[in-house]
Amino acid sequence: MSATETVRLHCKALRLPTVAAVISETLALAQREAWPLETFLLHLLEQEVAGRQQRRIERLLRQSHLPAGKTLSSFDQSRLPLPIRRQLPALASGDFIGRSENILFFGLPGTGKSHLAAALAYEWVQNDYSVLFTPTYLLVDGLLRAKREYALEPELRRLDRFAVIILDDIGYVQQSREEMEVLFTFLAERYERRSVVITSNLVFSEWNQIFKDPLTTAAAIDRVVHHSIIIEFGSEITSYRAEQAKQRQRHPAQAVQGGQAPQEQG
Repeated sequence: MSATETVRLHCKALRLPTVAAVISETLALAQREAWPLETFLLHLLEQEVAGRQQRRIERLLRQSHLPAGKTLSSFDQSRLPLPIRRQLPALASGDFIGRSENILFFGLPGTGKSHLAAALAYEWVQNDYSVLFTPTYLLVDGLLRAKREYALEPELRRLDRFAVIILDDIGYVQQSREEMEVLFTFLAERYERRSVVITSNLVFSEWNQIFKDPLTTAAAIDRVVHHSIIIEFGSEITSYRAEQAKQRQRHPAQAVQGGQAPQEQG
């Protein structure tokens, strides 16, 4: 066995997979360029660090359950009012996450709330933040099931591993009192410790449809609004889905030729 092969085996045993993969070509490059030993070692370690970061990002993306393709590059930012567009770089950086702040997206169905929330989440993952994207009803179902199995606390601890949880379409949840209670418990647990991103077609005055009880509604609003950034998709932002439907009606042949409907910005 050659010395290089022995080094490769040692790297695998030491869990240095990137070094093991690039050692041969790096050694050849170092000999060709007459690198000092320090340069050779630095290059190897930089490759390992970059490889680990890439693998971590891939793992975070798998765990995030983000909808495929809902990125900033596929989002039509020209449809947003200028004040919202100006906020995007700061929001994409994820600085608010370190402060355990929340983001609340309000607007009519189809205006792009969910797409923008997911698009920003892709940026947060690239910045090494753990994210979970979930329809609100699925989160509530999971919490309720855990409560019935006397495992609510472990489930909340599992969710606490995510720096950001995106509750999509909270306004569509019409809950029983038991479901409302587990959702409130979730929001209370994350208050001032972890970030929550919420998309909703219901303004705060209509959240009594979600939480039923006026006191619980007020308490829930208080927890999500405190330390929060509110993004309102005003009435001037028309439904993306409605726009696409109109375009298909105006240009039916072109829509068929395209073969694939454009992605919704819901």
